[in-house]
Amino acid sequence: MSNGPLREELILHPIEKRILQILTKTGPASFAVIAEKAGLEEGAVAKAAQWLVSKNLVKVEENIIDKKVELDNEGRIYAEKGLPERRLVDFLERIGGEAELADIRTSSVLSEEELRIGVIWAKKNGWIEITRRGNEAVLELKKYPKERTEEEIVLQLLKAGPRSLSSLGPYAEACERLSRRPGIVKITQDIIHIATPTETALKLGDKLLAAVEEVSQLTPELLSSGKWREVVFSRYNLYAPVKATFAARLHPLTMLIDMVKEAFIEMGFEEIRGPLVELAFWNFDALFQPQDHPAREMHDTFYLANPSRGEPPVRFVDPVRRTHEDGGDTGSRGWGYKWSLDEASKLILRTHTTATTIRYLSEHNEPPVRVFTVDRVYRNEKVDWKHLAELHQIEGILMDKSVTLRHLMGIIKEFYMRLGIKNVRFRPSYFPYTEPSAEVEVLLGESGQWTELGGMGIFRPEVTRPLGVKYPVLAWGLGLERLAMAVLKLSDIRELYRNDLSWIRSVPVTSSRLMRERE
Repeated sequence: MSNGPLREELILHPIEKRILQILTKTGPASFAVIAEKAGLEEGAVAKAAQWLVSKNLVKVEENIIDKKVELDNEGRIYAEKGLPERRLVDFLERIGGEAELADIRTSSVLSEEELRIGVIWAKKNGWIEITRRGNEAVLELKKYPKERTEEEIVLQLLKAGPRSLSSLGPYAEACERLSRRPGIVKITQDIIHIATPTETALKLGDKLLAAVEEVSQLTPELLSSGKWREVVFSRYNLYAPVKATFAARLHPLTMLIDMVKEAFIEMGFEEIRGPLVELAFWNFDALFQPQDHPAREMHDTFYLANPSRGEPPVRFVDPVRRTHEDGGDTGSRGWGYKWSLDEASKLILRTHTTATTIRYLSEHNEPPVRVFTVDRVYRNEKVDWKHLAELHQIEGILMDKSVTLRHLMGIIKEFYMRLGIKNVRFRPSYFPYTEPSAEVEVLLGESGQWTELGGMGIFRPEVTRPLGVKYPVLAWGLGLERLAMAVLKLSDIRELYRNDLSWIRSVPVTSSRLMRERE
């Protein structure tokens, strides 16, 4: 709002006038230079410059002055140990030029993930060929690179610390190539704003009107004295460039968890929680998973050493035992083995949140039941770009009279719709504790690929009858981290837990409602 007879475009705040005086003398200058000459904060210069732009007295341009390059997590490891493809061909050179893939795996030269990366890039560079000898894959060295590659030189140059991209000279292109490989090199850019006086400003020269004091707040003194009639009030400019301020915010994965919870609560479900340390009874046995199943081995499951045992619920032990041994009252033949209470009493870190929903179902065996949980699970997995040892699952069950697989498909479609994912399909599959069963796939917008995000089905009678449940139970388990990779467009699942502040700050704050609106 402005007052008085002066034309609005020529009403200048003292700061605006000072900036114009500097620009008409020095010509184009950056906000930082203007701030230094005027004795102001750079944010104040940015705000005033934007007002001068609106008055056609200044033009502002963004210039990228340089790009900063630094090693990422994987890059720091490779700078010390060497790129995976280099270590692979060095190994082949030492042992005579060829080796079976299985022998390289057991050599401890490369981890499983490094070996996968090394094979890809060594083959792409034309250093190796892969052939088959019987059932074994054989790697044969075709061209050994005696000289260091440009990428290897870049890693050594960056080992001392961050550098500008321009300072790398002929290796800048190699640096760009490395930045396209996950986790090796990070490139950020510095932007400066350049203010230039317009012809209008230059023509006005000394004719610029005397500075008029602008007021940004209507105070009690201005009102009581009546001076508010004589002053010019500053207008808000929401688009004035200012330095970034990074306030506290939620981690993107926490935001996604909140979105998932919001979606299910809107659909009428109640959230439940369960223990992280779980009985093998609830994690496996109550779900009709035989005690000799491979998933129960030490290489797949984390077992506790102390305490190592718990007490399964007495009232469910015998029905579950009989179901495993001969089918009990379920109409099944069971697994036909001698069930062990000792095995069911072992304590583990739960491998899935189905243990939580089955616990809840044992205490709430009358319809309707509509619950979900989003919580951590643990798998004895080798960590790589798509696997974690600690991850989250989105689990839920719905128990009611006469519900069917079509109801389940509708629930899952509606859930993903609320997250802005419209293309969902189902593929028949097998799970030990549901029948029928299906896998859930979604079509990712940018990649155009169908990606499997979880499984679902109807609990088998061998699961529900021992708990006293007489009605069908729809169940699903969906991967949160895989969903996060799809929603946040990540190629490496480990990025979710690397605490990269630049990435965390770059992810926009969102909700399930905003996701739907964007679609």
